[in-house]
Amino acid sequence: MLKPLFSFAGQGVIIDPTPEDVARINDPGNWILQEKVAYAPAVETPTGPAKCEIRLMYCWPDDAPAPVLAQNLARLSKGKMIGVSFNNSDDWVGGSSAFFEY
Repeated sequence: MLKPLFSFAGQGVIIDPTPEDVARINDPGNWILQEKVAYAPAVETPTGPAKCEIRLMYCWPDDAPAPVLAQNLARLSKGKMIGVSFNNSDDWVGGSSAFFEY
């Protein structure tokens, strides 16, 4: 994937970049080239399986021995990429908080 650093909702993302796409970048310091993760459609919904990712945000206070989990974001997708612009015609997709039992 080729992603602008300050992209929002998938704007400017090239999912399957070619060497030509990479060569066209004028300011490479503002882009990320990364390997795409293949999510498995493992969550059953009333309209077919969906892919899920859970993003975790940690904070590391100066006086703490380790980072502390502060928030999470669970996202469901049926598109090629997880994000708003790639799922605008699907249902049972979107984002929310995830709850875990300890």
